[in-house]
Amino acid sequence: MRQYEVSVVLNPSLEQSQLALEKEIIARALERFGAQVVKTEEWGVRRLAYPIAKDTQGYFIFYTVNMPHDQVAALERELRLRDNVRRVMIVRTAAPQLAS
Repeated sequence: MRQYEVSVVLNPSLEQSQLALEKEIIARALERFGAQVVKTEEWGVRRLAYPIAKDTQGYFIFYTVNMPHDQVAALERELRLRDNVRRVMIVRTAAPQLAS
């Protein structure tokens, strides 16, 4: 399995209950596609470089996961279908270098 960073930008105007629901749905999607979550970082509401769907802010969540490389596109496609998800980006992290 390879290590990836999954970056998700959510609608900034979600209430706490809606935000918890979106995070649960994302966690279930990660699990369904065989991702093992190594680390989760929540940056909260931050200003965007440019407006997305007329929002100037977004709620940022970053997941570091280990998952099969053939499931990445399917996971990204499923997360993009959510109405409250503004952006999704999945990037493969660099493999750790062995000490010489």
